[in-house]
Amino acid sequence: MIKQQRHNPLTALDAEIIIVGTGFAGQCMAIKLREAGFESVLMLERGATVGGTWRDNHYPGAACDIPSHLYSFSFKLNPDWSRSYPGQAEILAYLRSSAEQYGLIERIRFNTVVKGAAFDAAALTWRVDTDRGSLRCRFLILGTGGLSEPAVPTLPGLESFQGHTFHSARWDHGYELEGKRVAVIGTGASAIQFVPRIGARVGRLSVFQRTPPWIVPREDRPFTPLRKALYRHLPGVMRLQRWGIHWLNELQALGTVVDPKYMAIGEKIALRHLHKQVADPALRARLTPSYVMGCKRILISDDWYPALQRSNTELVSEAIKRVTPNGVLTADGRQHTVDAIIFGTGFQATEALGKLSLRGRLGQDLNEVWAHGAEAYVGARVSGFPNLFLITGPNTGLGHNSMVFIIEANVAHIVGALQAARHNDAQVVEVKREVQAHYNRRLQQRLQKSVWVTGCKSWYQDKRSGKVTTLWPGFSTQYWARAHRFDADDYLVLGNV
Repeated sequence: MIKQQRHNPLTALDAEIIIVGTGFAGQCMAIKLREAGFESVLMLERGATVGGTWRDNHYPGAACDIPSHLYSFSFKLNPDWSRSYPGQAEILAYLRSSAEQYGLIERIRFNTVVKGAAFDAAALTWRVDTDRGSLRCRFLILGTGGLSEPAVPTLPGLESFQGHTFHSARWDHGYELEGKRVAVIGTGASAIQFVPRIGARVGRLSVFQRTPPWIVPREDRPFTPLRKALYRHLPGVMRLQRWGIHWLNELQALGTVVDPKYMAIGEKIALRHLHKQVADPALRARLTPSYVMGCKRILISDDWYPALQRSNTELVSEAIKRVTPNGVLTADGRQHTVDAIIFGTGFQATEALGKLSLRGRLGQDLNEVWAHGAEAYVGARVSGFPNLFLITGPNTGLGHNSMVFIIEANVAHIVGALQAARHNDAQVVEVKREVQAHYNRRLQQRLQKSVWVTGCKSWYQDKRSGKVTTLWPGFSTQYWARAHRFDADDYLVLGNV
């Protein structure tokens, strides 16, 4: 139970609460903290503007795969979305509008890179080390997300390549693609968006595919002025549509976490889409997945298959043997001469901390604690790391619904913990080790029934242990219910440690 304990006089704080990141997670956290009466809040942002992943991912065709009216804050509905699925620029504008509307800009230190943080057991504070000096806070909240650090594969000979290379998350708009011979490595969520956009610009495009993804129709449509006017004057209609989309998406969890056999329905839809768009049986065979739908991320697109059938585009299914000074050599001995290599290989989703070093009350590094797979309590707190909170931490991701919904539930959980600490005049709150262990044992048991353990390899799994450490094994509403339940008996409060 949370209770007041003796502690050392307070060390001078730069803020009671420091939030790292200004994307959906960081902004939601700051907004809800202010609503709960927490005013001493400082936000740290490595970029020059807000936006997180939607600021950094500006490749051609970048867009969301969740409908716009669901991929937004429940407390900031937007009647002016231009279409069913918003593009990157529109989402970024929404986040900038949110930051201004809720008065967050003056609380943000931009161009500030967090290098690491350590809990000071004597002062009961966190020291946050940045490239602009150190800061002190009582509570540290990470809102950096799992899709922030690009994953570049380790390919033999890559350092010898004499052409140009970049990752989709660090798109080089200064490089002229017109007429160039370009290799795209990866066929994931980013690649299926930018490949159709650059196909007409390049001279020759070679798309290297390791495993074909399951793809269903996108059916993206613009909203008419009449429809937007309806949403603006009757916001209840907009909210009703939001919940309709949410519950329709929730049905997909029947196949991902209840019984994978239900994914057969989605497979029929995807195969019908493939047969409709690809007439060549040989190409169709190479684009047909051999794993259960949902084991890897399900993608949505109407223009991916047509893009692969352009006269200047080739799908390469042979494994990459090595990168040469002039291109890519595949296992069949063929040399693919290219001027540029673009990596559409996703993010280090299971390496949530990246190079960030976080040290707990006993000096332990969280990267070492998570050496065999990340885990936390309700995805938000880690035993041994007092007053540290994670937004969209381990096992909070979704394979079927909006992460903004999860973020709001996650934030509500953290606000509840901070309110309980304030109510009890507690300086340090930490989840009990046994509570965290019990929670994760049950979570991993549930995951054994999911589609994500049916045999494929994906970024959902920790590459060292094989455990699924990124996704929530249930309906998003189940996470919401669990996150909103705060039990003070699950925590301990430390005095002079």
